[in-house]
Amino acid sequence: MSVALVTGPTAGIGRSFAHQLAEQGYDLVLVARDRARLEAEAEELRSAYGVAVEVLPADLVDRAELATVEARLADPARPVDLLVNNAGFGLKKRFLDNTVDEEQAMLDVLVTAVMRLSHAALGPMSERGHGGIINVSSVAAFLPRGTYSAAKAYVNSFSEWAAREYAAKGVTVTCLCPGFTKTEFHERMQVGRGSAPDFMWLDADELVRTALRDHAKGKVFSIPSPQYKAISTAARLIPGGVLQRFQSLGRK
Repeated sequence: MSVALVTGPTAGIGRSFAHQLAEQGYDLVLVARDRARLEAEAEELRSAYGVAVEVLPADLVDRAELATVEARLADPARPVDLLVNNAGFGLKKRFLDNTVDEEQAMLDVLVTAVMRLSHAALGPMSERGHGGIINVSSVAAFLPRGTYSAAKAYVNSFSEWAAREYAAKGVTVTCLCPGFTKTEFHERMQVGRGSAPDFMWLDADELVRTALRDHAKGKVFSIPSPQYKAISTAARLIPGGVLQRFQSLGRK
């Protein structure tokens, strides 16, 4: 039986990954801060799909708790076949309006956790000659939108490099770059759906289906929906100064 470890699986994109992977027959390791929500989600997955679900409460900002997840990924006696680095959050305010500790916490989750968990997973996957990693990034990575975009740009670059570096070892790395998605993500930022046009909001289940198909095909990047494919392409051609005029989109 294949095993997938998913961070941030109790809502939104992460929850959709957990359910769709369970439907495919994966046993799961679920990682999030809230034990009660994890236990409730685990019970629902066991009941609905008949898979084994392990709960691993951890705050990825806390280096000691992050280390417990790293150790789980690196455990040769309990191999993990697929790592989904999904956990994340954004900050509504501009850089200097946030405290440096708030900015550091976001960096810890979006960059440090992705790097350390990928490092822990890639070793045993490479030794076994198979495995996969899906890193949930964002179309924001292609746009100048503050430190969130900068963090996601790291995820894009790291994922692209790792995909090519470890392909010969049998490891597939895919970077998922969604845009605005109907999840709790923006609600936690206190950002309303009216902050972006209706056509820009994506369905989490559909974009995860696309990501899993793209990962199975060995694609390095999965950019769901024609509108975000167009935006990511245009971002490479339009000067950064012009793009920066739209940085308030999705913040209201």
